[in-house]
Amino acid sequence: MTRTSHRLSRRRFLQTAASAAAVPLFVPSRLLGPQAPGNALRIGCIGTGRMGQGDMKSVLQAGLDPAVNARIVAVCDLDRSRAVAAKQAVDTVYAQQLAGPAPDVRIYRDYRELLARDDVDAVTISTPDHWHALCAIAAAKAKKAIYLQKPLTYSIAEGKALVAAVRANRVVLQVGSQQRSDARFRRACELVRNGRLGKLQRIEVTLPPDQGTGDPGQSPIPDGFDFDTWLGPTAAVPYAAAGVHPQSAPEGKPDLRRPGWLQIRRYCLGMITGWGSHMNDVAQWGHGGDADGGIVEIEATAEFPQRGLFDVHTKFRATGRYADGVELLQETGNPAGVRFVGERGSVFVQRGKLEAEPQAVLAEQIGDGETKLYASDDHYRNWLDCARSGREPVCPVEVGHRSNTICVITHLAMQLGRKLRWDPNLEQFPGDEAANALLDYEHRRPWAL
Repeated sequence: MTRTSHRLSRRRFLQTAASAAAVPLFVPSRLLGPQAPGNALRIGCIGTGRMGQGDMKSVLQAGLDPAVNARIVAVCDLDRSRAVAAKQAVDTVYAQQLAGPAPDVRIYRDYRELLARDDVDAVTISTPDHWHALCAIAAAKAKKAIYLQKPLTYSIAEGKALVAAVRANRVVLQVGSQQRSDARFRRACELVRNGRLGKLQRIEVTLPPDQGTGDPGQSPIPDGFDFDTWLGPTAAVPYAAAGVHPQSAPEGKPDLRRPGWLQIRRYCLGMITGWGSHMNDVAQWGHGGDADGGIVEIEATAEFPQRGLFDVHTKFRATGRYADGVELLQETGNPAGVRFVGERGSVFVQRGKLEAEPQAVLAEQIGDGETKLYASDDHYRNWLDCARSGREPVCPVEVGHRSNTICVITHLAMQLGRKLRWDPNLEQFPGDEAANALLDYEHRRPWAL
């Protein structure tokens, strides 16, 4: 296919997708019709560790609102201690706050058994990064609405496959980029998109560094933990507690400190995807083209010190460029946030804070006929509302994929140590076989895409 024909077909695809957005996505039949308001949206939670507990409890509380009416009916984790604790937490809340009968919350080890239930309408997926694609693609094929923790996927190829699965099955997918449901981030992006800074010149993304050392010492696999399945598509390695998650608590009370896998490249790319998927998402939102665009070149330097099991980058600096000439600068530092720099001023946004130079920019109103971005004030409720209505959520699958793409290709630039050119339309490095070979990795059987 020639470049011209590819762009034409892509344009036709985007036009078709835009038309399809007006048509509701898949909604279970029992949630439609005159009895729908009384039918609870039934949720399963896949992954109930550190982030999974947070996602589960947020969905749990939002669902108690009669206007939302959602109930958790299943929890799934490869570590039984975590699954037991999740069920106990849900049962306790329902016993204390639910007037009517509480659902029977079932425990699963295999996510595929949970997805096979016809009475489960939607799932949260809060697994380690290397499991995101496989779980989410299976959920899409099972016609479940999906709340997927960021980063969307581990690799670019996985992201493309997930986008295709979500669209082929017409399901709702909300990426856990919750800054899209924060008025400060939305306000900053609207000011930029509507020219309040003049012509945009530069976007500066700041991310916190990783630190610490992972003890490589091996130990017996804890009872109740399916470590081989936890490894999934990655290479088989001996069990080391520091490389997975803490196991110091008794069953029903898991240790939810930050897990070691977040600093091991087999499972996660480090802060460039951990926090980068948040902040680069905001950069994309403010620049525009966040569902189908991205930067066209990137170069980066990074430190990869010897830290035992931990081998993700610590400090880094990267310089990228969009096709319109806008620079994207990423580097480690504090506070984590995004600064948009234009010819007439700048806007800086972080969690809990929005500031501008000149400050008067923040008082400017966005008028009728100007760009007004999708307004959501609660990321979990937005997902639940969309799962019931079939509308698109504030952070759909394409948006998560494009934000994550910037993070992943930045990581590849760190590894290769040279400038890379990127084609956002083809989603490839033009003429660079060595870089293109890194857009995916060999998945251990049977966990192939």
